[in-house]
Amino acid sequence: MAEIIQKDGTWTFDGEALRLTPGRDRNVGLLRRTLGELTVPLEALAGVSFEQGKKTGRLRLRLRDGADPLLLATGGRLTEPHDPYQLLVESDRYGVAEYFVDEVRSALLLERVSPDPVTRYLLSGPSLPVSVAAGDGTASFDGEQVRLEWNWKTEDAKAAGGARSLALADITAVEWVPAAGLENGWLRFTVRGAPTGTPPKYDPHAVELWGFKKDPLMALVAAAVQVRLPHPAWSGGKPGEIRAAGPGAVPDTAVVRAPEAGVPQQRAAAEDDHDALLRRLRELGELHRTGVLTDEEFTLAKQAVLKRM
Repeated sequence: MAEIIQKDGTWTFDGEALRLTPGRDRNVGLLRRTLGELTVPLEALAGVSFEQGKKTGRLRLRLRDGADPLLLATGGRLTEPHDPYQLLVESDRYGVAEYFVDEVRSALLLERVSPDPVTRYLLSGPSLPVSVAAGDGTASFDGEQVRLEWNWKTEDAKAAGGARSLALADITAVEWVPAAGLENGWLRFTVRGAPTGTPPKYDPHAVELWGFKKDPLMALVAAAVQVRLPHPAWSGGKPGEIRAAGPGAVPDTAVVRAPEAGVPQQRAAAEDDHDALLRRLRELGELHRTGVLTDEEFTLAKQAVLKRM
C-alpha cells in the first residue's frame, strides 16, 4: 500500500483503487471539498505523474477518456483548486510522491491496464439528490428529473416562463462551462425537440454563471446527470458483459461481468500462484528484450512481481 498525506489532501493506493480525500486547507477548492472522497479504480487510470517545483510539487492523475462523468460533463475545464485529480506536495515529501507514482505505474503494468478510451463509466458520479444555487438560478436533480428555478437576477424573458422540470428521458446532453475573464459561464441541458443556440442568459434550459464562489458546484449537477445518460462512446455490449440498470439509470450506467463458460471458479486465485507469477516474469523479460519496456519500467515491474512471490 502507498499513501501520501498533505495539507491539500490524502491519496491512498491499495493495489486495486486509489482513494482521493480532499484536505481541510483553505486553498482546497469548494468543489473538491463538497465532492468529498473519491474512489478511482485502477482500470480507470491512463497514467500518473509527479512534477517537482522549488517549493511545492504536484501529483497528477490522468484518467482514461470517458471513464469519469465529471470530466466528461466539464470538458476538462476544471481549474486547479477544484480538480480532484491533482495534489499539491510539499518539498519534504517529494520522495514519498515519487514512490507513490512508482507503485501506481507498476500496478498499471502488471494488470496490463490499457490507456485507451472506454465505452462505459468507471466512476459513479456525485450522490443524489443534488441541488446547487448559483448564477441566475438553482439546479436540482433527483435521478429522474432536473428542476431549474430562477432568482431575482434572471432575465425577465427567461423568468417569465417560470420554473422548468426536465425529465431525464428528454435530456440528450449536459454541459458545464466556467466563467472566464469577461465571458460568463453556464450549465446547459440539451433537450430533445427544443431549439439550441440560445444564449444562456435567455435559454430556459440553462443557468448562467458569473464566476462567483459557488459556480463550480454546478459541475456536480452536470456530472450526476451525465452518468445517467448513454455513454457517448457506447456501441453496444461486449461478449461476457451483462448491463444492469437501476431506477433512473440507462443500460450503460453499470456493468456486471458474467463468468466465462468453462472457467473454474478458482481462476482468480490461480492467477496469484507461483507458476502464474513466474509466467509474468517471463512475459516482462520478453517485453524488455523487445524494447516495449524501458530498463526503469522493467525494474519496477519485476520488483512488484517479486514482492508478490
